[in-house]
Amino acid sequence: MDGERGARGGGSPRWWRHGPPWGRGLGGDGQGARWPWPSTLLVTFFVLGGSNYAAHQQVGERAALDPFARALLVIGSGLLLWRHRRPVLVVFGAAAAAMLYLGAGYPYGPVFLPVALACFSAVVAGHRRAAWTALAMLWAGHVLVAHWLYRWLPPSGDAAAPWGQEGVIAAWVVAIVAVSELARTRREQWARERAERARAAQRRADEERLRIARELHDVLAHSISVINVQAGVGLALLDTDPEQARTALSTIKAASKEALGEVRQVLDTLRTPGDAPRAPAPGLDRLPELVAQAAGAGLTVDVEGTAPGLPPGADLAAFRIVQEALTNVVRHSGSRHARVRLDHDADALRLRVDDDGPATGADAGGSGNGLAGMRERAAALGGTIEAGPRPGGGFRVLAVLPLKVKAKEDDR
Repeated sequence: MDGERGARGGGSPRWWRHGPPWGRGLGGDGQGARWPWPSTLLVTFFVLGGSNYAAHQQVGERAALDPFARALLVIGSGLLLWRHRRPVLVVFGAAAAAMLYLGAGYPYGPVFLPVALACFSAVVAGHRRAAWTALAMLWAGHVLVAHWLYRWLPPSGDAAAPWGQEGVIAAWVVAIVAVSELARTRREQWARERAERARAAQRRADEERLRIARELHDVLAHSISVINVQAGVGLALLDTDPEQARTALSTIKAASKEALGEVRQVLDTLRTPGDAPRAPAPGLDRLPELVAQAAGAGLTVDVEGTAPGLPPGADLAAFRIVQEALTNVVRHSGSRHARVRLDHDADALRLRVDDDGPATGADAGGSGNGLAGMRERAAALGGTIEAGPRPGGGFRVLAVLPLKVKAKEDDR
């Protein structure tokens, strides 16, 4: 399945199909996410180094870096360690640390980098309003400090900041929000694609499981019914007619051999998926063999009509439907005579299997699984199945299968 590994090929999934690694650990509460120690340390060192360089470039313009300034820088960057687990707390904490840093008159520099990363993590994790609010508060606080409170805040003698600078900062805020929203959208898209691939793989697995169940049911039900009838005949005639008992045992051997061969073919498709089958799937060309097997179970079958050329899937479905219908006659009908009629026109093949009854038990006409399997086979090809008592007595199965089967679209 398309889960943590690629479909049938094994190996690790490619990030451009399953989303980038940084997008997988960002949940709403961050449970199970790894602690981002390396990136947090790298950002902290970069912010400290960049701010120290900026302080040398802005000597006399801004306040000099002191232990309190460095503590604010470390706090703002160190909070990123919790950005996957507590994104809301981190984005507000980083914004508050940056606001205190700027309000104290310290040099401009990479102090905004932790805020940008915290905002990115919060938006990607789904806390959009918290991220927007934190950025809006930071920008509003900067406007307040730069244009009104600067008279009472360090450094002394500082002048009001130009309004053009506020436009640059606003553009910087909008850019952070845009990049974060784009990342969030892509992450949600990757999540939807992964979920859809998982559902498609589950559907394919369910369809394959049902197909194998139908195949095994049809093969085993028919063969075991023949074996059961012949075993009863052999036991009844073992002392009075040994030669007839020997014939019954030979029929049991042939039926069991054929059943083993067909079961082995079904199991081989499981062991080597994708390989061509070692033997062709049965079709209506093997109808005489089916009639002979039914005769071995004491059921006389008359066949009327001929089958047209069918696609492999429709040919197999038609064969299995006739096989299951005859099996039900052997198991559930008191009649020892059945009729199979094949009619077709340019569009559809009609299969009709009749017996004269009477029913020998409550399950007249067949078990629920058998009839359900026939209906599933017909429905998969766009056909229909009608099964029920005949007006004059007995039971009838009527299948209509289209001659042109529409290919099903592959799951994506």
